[in-house]
Amino acid sequence: MEKNSDIHSPSNEVTEVDALIIGAGFAGMYSLIRCRQMGFRALAVDAAGDVGGTWFWNRYPGARCDIRSIDYSYSFDPELEQEWEWSEKYATQPEILAYANHVADRYDLRRDIRFSTRVTQLQWQNDVWNAQTDTGEELRAQFVIMAVGALSQAKNPEVEGAETFNGTIVHTGHWPATGVDVRGKRVAVIGTGSSGVQAIPLLAQEAAELIVFQRTPNYVVPAQNRKLDADEVADIKASYRQHRHAQRYSHGGVVSPQPTKSLWDASEQERQEKFDAAWDEGMLFSFLGSYTDVMIDESANEVVAEYLRNRIRSIVKDQNVAEKLCPRSYPLGTKRLCLGTNYYETFNRENVSLVDLRETPIERIVASGIETSAQTYEVDVIVFATGFDAMTGPLLGPIITGVSQKLSEAWEAGPQTFMGIAAHDFPNMFMITAPQSPSVLTNMMVSIEQHVEWATDLMSWMRDKNFRVFNPQLEPQTEWVSLVNMISDFTLYPKGNSWYLGANVPGKPRIFMPYLGGVGPYREQCDEVANDNYRGIDFS
Repeated sequence: MEKNSDIHSPSNEVTEVDALIIGAGFAGMYSLIRCRQMGFRALAVDAAGDVGGTWFWNRYPGARCDIRSIDYSYSFDPELEQEWEWSEKYATQPEILAYANHVADRYDLRRDIRFSTRVTQLQWQNDVWNAQTDTGEELRAQFVIMAVGALSQAKNPEVEGAETFNGTIVHTGHWPATGVDVRGKRVAVIGTGSSGVQAIPLLAQEAAELIVFQRTPNYVVPAQNRKLDADEVADIKASYRQHRHAQRYSHGGVVSPQPTKSLWDASEQERQEKFDAAWDEGMLFSFLGSYTDVMIDESANEVVAEYLRNRIRSIVKDQNVAEKLCPRSYPLGTKRLCLGTNYYETFNRENVSLVDLRETPIERIVASGIETSAQTYEVDVIVFATGFDAMTGPLLGPIITGVSQKLSEAWEAGPQTFMGIAAHDFPNMFMITAPQSPSVLTNMMVSIEQHVEWATDLMSWMRDKNFRVFNPQLEPQTEWVSLVNMISDFTLYPKGNSWYLGANVPGKPRIFMPYLGGVGPYREQCDEVANDNYRGIDFS
């Protein structure tokens, strides 16, 4: 195992490494860094043309992180966090991609990454993973690290006729690097999740006409984005180490006050002041964490939801449109809460209209535009802001065959993981921020680092013990899945028809996928397993 060595294929055209990393986003890059640091020969592959993962593909107008930039960044290297300068509270996609490129340059990562390469098959055979790529290359590795991202498998809407459209169709998750010219054009946006919420205000500024097709309205909190001033940045950097430690043991991977009081123990004036402060603060978790019972008591949740609906009514001038933008069919937070900038204000523009798909559903796409049950809307550009086959989709992209079955077969009734990081009978495979880990309900950078460190520590421990193979036991895996389900059933989360449950993908098993116990408690449980000689895992 030669440290920091270039990877070359031997004469038989099979590239052999200690660790094959699938993905070159933030999870894949950190996996490569850690493997090198620990003396493992690693190779990463990615279908993209360069590093960045999510931020390579999602180049749509308005794309930003919804975790503060100072938190949405690596913590593993104190020098890196001191030298990089974030310009805004919530960084834009170009700035985040520039950060990813800076990391790749700083640690010379590209020499061990195969770009424009997709792993199509993985098979466990003779105690190693054998991989096939779409470029015809064969790869062989003791370990596989699935750093494919939780939100990387773009999903188109279930609408027929897209191939007949005479204009341009683009998905926010595959936005061209050259951009899409909408100036003076008639533009349709299908979907009002995070990407739609971010893109709609900017598209409206350029388009002659913008028609928003909404199936389910979302709760959108203003990001209150702003430039970071020098003194603020200096204060953050002076205490970055302490701040990072607090992040790792927080609930959501961000440092914020935890509620200690029931909503019902607060006066109406106290609630109003707290909600006003949360609105003005512009943070993702401020409303959901305002009181202890917001996500477990539907009546308490409704109080917060009605506050936000009243905010929508106060912003949107046409009250008929405002009511259509008010969510009512699910508890607040059970679909991903969105941060936006001038989202509701955009519906006051004369060139913007809203189509409620609950009243008039889309029937088909035709040559001239979009046909609903009521009329045909003629447009030049159609934007699919329809999200992703979340969490399981990217992991089930390659055909993965373990000891006795395919991963798609093992997960036919829903994902089954050992602590959200590995799976029984898929030996020596790590899944970074997978189902049944905190993942998408947290600051992903914190969750990524925790997972990658736990995985590579296990690899190092195995090497020290002269073990070649690990395989999670079935019973502890079943117990973990039951625990994840039990925690989610205690909350309101399963009441939302959301991608957390796979509800946005027809035929996908309905199972709540993220672990809701928080990144701090989750880290402690993972550490307990490691400190007990990785209990629940068989070694050979």
